Amino acid sequence: MTDKYYITTPIYYVNDKPHIGHAYTSVATDFIARFMRLKGHDVRFQTGTDEHGLKIQKAAESKGKEPLELCDENSRIFRDLTTTLDLSNDDFIRTTEQRHIDGASFLWNRLHERNQIYLGEYTGWYSINDETFYNEKDLVKQSDGSFKTVTGGPVDWITEKSYFFKLSEWSDKLLDLYKKNPDFISPKSKRNEVIKFVESGLNDLSVSRTSFNWGIKTPTDNDHIMYVWLDALTCYANGVKYLTDSENELSVYWNNVVHIVGKDILRHHAVYWPAFLLAADLKLPNKIFAHGWWTNEGKKISKSLGNVIDPIEIINNYGLDQFRYFLLREVPFGNDGDFSVKALVNRINSDLVNDLGNLCQRSLTMIEKKLESIIPGKTSKGPNEEILEKSSEEVIIKGSNMIDEFKIHEYIRIVWEHIGRVNKYFNDNKPWELEKSDEEKFLNVLAVTTEQIRNIAFFINPIIPETSIKILKTIGIDECQFSFKKINNHNIVGNNISSVNHLFTRIQE
Repeated sequence: MTDKYYITTPIYYVNDKPHIGHAYTSVATDFIARFMRLKGHDVRFQTGTDEHGLKIQKAAESKGKEPLELCDENSRIFRDLTTTLDLSNDDFIRTTEQRHIDGASFLWNRLHERNQIYLGEYTGWYSINDETFYNEKDLVKQSDGSFKTVTGGPVDWITEKSYFFKLSEWSDKLLDLYKKNPDFISPKSKRNEVIKFVESGLNDLSVSRTSFNWGIKTPTDNDHIMYVWLDALTCYANGVKYLTDSENELSVYWNNVVHIVGKDILRHHAVYWPAFLLAADLKLPNKIFAHGWWTNEGKKISKSLGNVIDPIEIINNYGLDQFRYFLLREVPFGNDGDFSVKALVNRINSDLVNDLGNLCQRSLTMIEKKLESIIPGKTSKGPNEEILEKSSEEVIIKGSNMIDEFKIHEYIRIVWEHIGRVNKYFNDNKPWELEKSDEEKFLNVLAVTTEQIRNIAFFINPIIPETSIKILKTIGIDECQFSFKKINNHNIVGNNISSVNHLFTRIQE
C-alpha cells in the first residue's frame, strides 16, 4: 500500500481579496502534492477559508448583511481561485461547516477535561486585523505614543472575561519537541525564531471572547465563543475527521501531515497549535514549513501604496503556467521574493519559450512534416543517448531528495538542465542534415528526443500541469497515470503527432 501523505495550505481569511501571497502558498503546496503523487504516495491536499471573528462581523454589519451571507459570497471567490490556479486539492474546508464546528468543539472539550482551560479576565493589546493578542514588546511604538503591529495594523487595549489555555505550562515540552525533531519547523531560520520566542517565556493564551458573537460557541459555556485561532487551526484535523472519538477512512492521513504557511502566521502554527495538541494528548503534524513574503518591484506590498498584486490579472495577461513557473522558480522556497514584470517576462522568454517551447516545436514539427506525424522507434544507443537516459534518471532520484527538503527551485533547476541536455543532443546531431545522409540515425535522434520530451512532460507536471498535459496529448498520450514508475509504460512509438502548436508565446517587453 502506498504511503498516505496529507498536505495543507492555511485556510485563507474570507474577507481578504486574493493576492500573490495566497497564490504562492497555493501553487507551492499544489506542486508538492503533485510531486508526491508522482513518487507514488496517496496524497490528500486541503485548502479552504477562515470565516469567524470580529472583523467578519463588523464587515457584514457595514454592508447590511448577515455574517454567513458575506462568508458564502467571499468563500466562493477563494474556491474559484483553486480552479483559476489549476490546483489539485482534494478538499476545500470552511470553518462555518458543521464538520469543522464539531471538531473544534471536540478539541475544546479535550482541553477542558484535562484541566488545560480556566476562566479569567484578559487585559491587553488586541489586533482586530490579525485576530491576535500581542505583548507590548512585540509591537512597534509610534511617534505619538500609540502602538501598531509589525505589519502596520492598529491594536486596541481591551478588557473582558475570557477562558485561558495554560500555554505557559508547555514551554519546556515545546522546546523538547523542537530539539528532538529538528525538521519539525523549516526553514532553519524560522525554526530559530520560534525557539527564541518560546525561550523568552510564554504567557497563558486567551482562547475565548464575549464582546462579539460571530464564532463557535464554547461547548462548556454558551456565553463565550472560541478565539478564532483555536477555532481555525483545527481545520487541518477536521478535514480528515481526526478530532473525533473513532477512527475512520480519512483519519489515517493524520499520521503524515505537512502544513505550508506564510511566515506571518508561523507562531500560531508552530507554538499554539502543537501546544493545543500536546495538551489534548493528540498526534502532532510532521512538519510546518514557513515561506517568505513577496515585494513588488522592490517595495513592500500594501493596500495604502496601491501595489497589491492581483494574481488573476497576471494570469489573464501572461498565462497561468507562466505565472506558476515564475512563482516556483524565481526564489528559493522559504525566502522572500520580489515580483517584477521584467523578471516574469525574462523567465517566460528564456526558460519557457527558448528552452522548452523551442525543443518541442522543432523536433515534433519535424516528425509531423517528415514522417507523416508518426513517432519512430529507437534504432541504436550510443554514449550520447546513455547520457540522456542517465540525466533523466537523476532528475527523478535527485529531484525526490530535493523535494523531501522542500527545495522546489532546485528541482526546477535540474529539470531545466535536463531540457538543456536534450536541446544540445538535438542541435549537435543536426537531424535536418541527417535526413539526407543517414536515415537510421535521423530516425533515432527524433525517437530519442521525443522519448525525452515525454519524460520532461512528467517532470514538469507539478510545475506547469496544463503544459504537461498539452505535450502528452501532442505525442498521442490522451490518458496518463502521473507516476515516475510508470513513465515507460506510456509507449509513444507509432503514435500520431497531433497538430503541433507553440507551447508559449514570446512576450515583447
